[in-house]
Amino acid sequence: NGPAGSILCYKLSMLFRLCRPSSISRSNVLARFSSALTVSQLKGETVGVCVSGGLDSRTVSTRLQEAGATVMGFCADLDQPDEDDIMDVKTKMAPCGVETFIVDLKDDIADMAFEVIKAQARYDGGYWNTTGLARAVTVRGLLDEMERQGCTVLSHGATGRGNDQIRFERYTNVLRPGMKVYAPWRDPELIAQFPGRKQMADYLMSKGIEAEVGVKKRYSTDANLAGLSHEAEDLEFLTTSSRIVEPTMTCWPEDAPDKIEKCSIVFSEGKAVSINGKEMSPLEVMREANAIGGRNGLGMANAMENRVIGTKSRGVYEAPGMDLLGYCLSQVYQIVLDKRSTELFKMMSTQVANQIYDGRYFDPSTRAALAAIDTLASRADGKVDVSLYKGTVFIDSISDVPHSVYVEEYASMEADEGEQEGLNPTSAQGFVEIQRCEATALAKAGQITARRKEYSDMK
Repeated sequence: NGPAGSILCYKLSMLFRLCRPSSISRSNVLARFSSALTVSQLKGETVGVCVSGGLDSRTVSTRLQEAGATVMGFCADLDQPDEDDIMDVKTKMAPCGVETFIVDLKDDIADMAFEVIKAQARYDGGYWNTTGLARAVTVRGLLDEMERQGCTVLSHGATGRGNDQIRFERYTNVLRPGMKVYAPWRDPELIAQFPGRKQMADYLMSKGIEAEVGVKKRYSTDANLAGLSHEAEDLEFLTTSSRIVEPTMTCWPEDAPDKIEKCSIVFSEGKAVSINGKEMSPLEVMREANAIGGRNGLGMANAMENRVIGTKSRGVYEAPGMDLLGYCLSQVYQIVLDKRSTELFKMMSTQVANQIYDGRYFDPSTRAALAAIDTLASRADGKVDVSLYKGTVFIDSISDVPHSVYVEEYASMEADEGEQEGLNPTSAQGFVEIQRCEATALAKAGQITARRKEYSDMK
């Protein structure tokens, strides 16, 4: 009752009027709540298309030009192991009338791989998410060049079913909030026009551009310096063996040499600075580690991961260099980190892995986690000597670790001479008695369950 009640009733009545179906059309609702661009809206825009030179890239680029857009191609040079010559992308895109810019991001991807190794940031199933880390590098690097060329729209080729659509668009949103994003494979008009590869090939040929559907592959591959991801097609069936994958960077154990290979890696503040006595840049280290780990069968993984959009996905992954460097660094961490530092490190490592996977590498929480890891890794110096044999790494020795918290005298089961510096076993009596207080309290409170199962219980 009263003035306040009248005002509330008026506001509610206005809200109900706005929500009535007759007052707002379906198209207006869609326009209000959907910001997705369609090909027909891109006339007059300068579109930077992320291209690979494949059928999809050429089809989208040609169709955008037909719609009245100015189109430029952009490709990241990530030292892809499955590309003989990255400059071939320019040649493949040329018949479409598209100028293509190859952006050299080899050092960037090496630096990012080093950061992930330092963070030990493995995703679901314990694999190195090399595609996720590459997307952060790719979008950041291509956006810089697109901006220089006057692009107003970034177009990516990710599907509406996977993670990359999230990564491409979120990185664009946080790095260039004013840049529009076009996702052709979420555009109903393009999906209807090109339901399959045959329609794309026919379309290009109708424009005088040579194209062929090609042989259907058993799986798709995404590659960069850090590793390869194999997924989709036959690998979507859990009854399909991961061994249908033909490794590019590594090999299956039976194809590795029948002899041990020795390797020595030196770390400084959590980063590898030399391999086998030779100082190298991060890019050189990654290349050498890939070669050594690859020929010895390291880095193959099968994982069932949780996608950003909520579905499960199966992938087979190759990351021989990441595996070799990551494992050796983990041994140094075990020596220099105390228990609580290790627990904190694991928490931050999981945070970084999840953030990279979700397309949130540049977010404040990721940067904060990486800053914490930098602090913990600042004492991770040491030399690790290993033997490699058919997919397995064996530790030979760990030396030159100035910040080691491992003290042989403290760890030894043998009596110390004079027991001055080391651990005096009689001093442990008080600690054991203190522990007994908690143990007996729990027992008397009836909170301990340790009854052995009898065979009769299982009938």
